[in-house]
Amino acid sequence: MAEIEKGAGESPVEFLDGSGLKIGIAVARFNSDITFKMRNLCLARLEELGVKVEESQIFEVPGSFELPLAARALLDPPIESDAVIAIGAVIRGQTDHYEHIANAASQGLLRVSEDALKPVVFGVLTTDTVEQAVERIGHASGYAESAVEMVNRLRGTRERRRGIGLV
Repeated sequence: MAEIEKGAGESPVEFLDGSGLKIGIAVARFNSDITFKMRNLCLARLEELGVKVEESQIFEVPGSFELPLAARALLDPPIESDAVIAIGAVIRGQTDHYEHIANAASQGLLRVSEDALKPVVFGVLTTDTVEQAVERIGHASGYAESAVEMVNRLRGTRERRRGIGLV
């Protein structure tokens, strides 16, 4: 049986120009050994894509539950980021607390993105063990690509709609 390739695949190069983009990063301090490495990988990849990372706003919050509010603050005036990458690590424990935090973060971030009509990249690892989270740290550079790609795709869609009088 053929194996199915997992993951989003590579972003098309034409959408990976981050020049002039303002990308915010909301990062949870809980499990900071993991989340701060992810933040650093995001920043490095954003810089490679042409984003001026020295102009990027980084908003640290206590945990993943607080990420949606931080994301909204980064998207709204006065900061007005073009997109936000939300970074957290929720690791299953002995109770159902994990489920509540993971669901609140994912639903909250989705709502912020929809309300603001701007990309909010879900960079929250939800794993059973610390080891699984550590194995996934490297995915963070893909979060940077997703943010840049989505801003450029949305801008292209809006420009095309303006050209035919729909916006």
